[in-house]
Amino acid sequence: MEAYANALLVAIPLFMVLMGIEMLYGHLKGKQTYTLMDTLSSLSSGMTNVLKDSLGLVVILVSYPYLKDHLAVQELSSTIWTYIIAFICIDFASYWAHRLNHKVNIFWNQHIIHHSSEEFNLACALRQSISNVLGFGALFLLPAAVLGVPEKVIQILAPLHLFAQFWYHTQHIGKLGILEYLIVTPSQHRVHHAINPIYIDKNLAAIFCVWDRLFGTFQEELEDEPPVYGTLKPVNSWNPLWINFQHLWGLIQDAWRTKSWKAKLLIWFKPTGWRPQDVAKKWPCKSIESVNHQEKYQTNLSKNERRWAIFHWLGTTLLLMVFLAVFADLTPLYRLAYGALIFISIFGYTAVMDRNSWGISFEWGRTLLGISTLLLLEYFSVFSNQNSGVLRYYSTVYFALSLLLLFGFINQPKADEQPA
Repeated sequence: MEAYANALLVAIPLFMVLMGIEMLYGHLKGKQTYTLMDTLSSLSSGMTNVLKDSLGLVVILVSYPYLKDHLAVQELSSTIWTYIIAFICIDFASYWAHRLNHKVNIFWNQHIIHHSSEEFNLACALRQSISNVLGFGALFLLPAAVLGVPEKVIQILAPLHLFAQFWYHTQHIGKLGILEYLIVTPSQHRVHHAINPIYIDKNLAAIFCVWDRLFGTFQEELEDEPPVYGTLKPVNSWNPLWINFQHLWGLIQDAWRTKSWKAKLLIWFKPTGWRPQDVAKKWPCKSIESVNHQEKYQTNLSKNERRWAIFHWLGTTLLLMVFLAVFADLTPLYRLAYGALIFISIFGYTAVMDRNSWGISFEWGRTLLGISTLLLLEYFSVFSNQNSGVLRYYSTVYFALSLLLLFGFINQPKADEQPA
């Protein structure tokens, strides 16, 4: 986990720079694809995913080393050809895992966050899941296991394969000629994120578009059919933690409400969006019927609320970067405690962004909890060494400023009419 945390210290600033370039380019070209609240939501989602992966919050049902040890017919050495074969195997596995997420109700829950943005830009690439807590992805790597690809090679290439999918989340790059027949391009991925009927569940490949062409899921971007982004059942929230589990909560409610015992079981494994007839009739869900009349989610925030959101996004981002920088020097208890504080902080300020009536009350509790936790950690001396001192100092300043800003919200003006 320490190596992954160090890699993120390089990747996160690079992603931020690239997003800044895209924002500037969109401004200069008069085609801005970013809005404030949507962007903060995307970046906040990225933080939750980084935290979840860094803390190793997953239960492995089947591991790649286990499959390789029992199925390998040979043992490949770490040559350049082994890396090429491994990368192709990872991409093949990604296609089928991605297809499963789109086609089966329960698995859609761990992918909906990535499609939840109604914009399409580099920031939405960071909308990655935290609800995929059961690790069974190794099953899709059976070809690599049979061939005997070393697990170290898979561990090196897996994050690189993920990071390589960042660049094509943009509206500013058109079709790329012959590359459209070889790799996934921005044009192809715009199709994938679109909710137009002709585009739904198409272009599922990650790097090589050959899988879509081979297995019948390819769709070209059409000039007379501009993509409309989001989900058919809009999430209507900026809160990444709620978005991650919103679909699951709906499935639980439907399974509880239906009178059919068969439906209670099958709902989890039915195609995405399937609902029992008795439940769908009594509790209908709002869905987009015409993409040409899509109304994007907005919240009318006051200037103070927008400043509040920016402050807390910036504060938690710096908090996360410091956390990753000293990650190796922290005890497991402190990693979990500090990770929980960041999770709760993200939930708190995005709840205010959603203008939930309980948002500010939650922020009072969250801030006081943060201060209390820091005092307890200090009292019980669970800080590992001097290197963690900068984390202690910064987190103290952040929560102290949060408390001061809360007092400013007592007499804040009403929300203005300008959407954020």
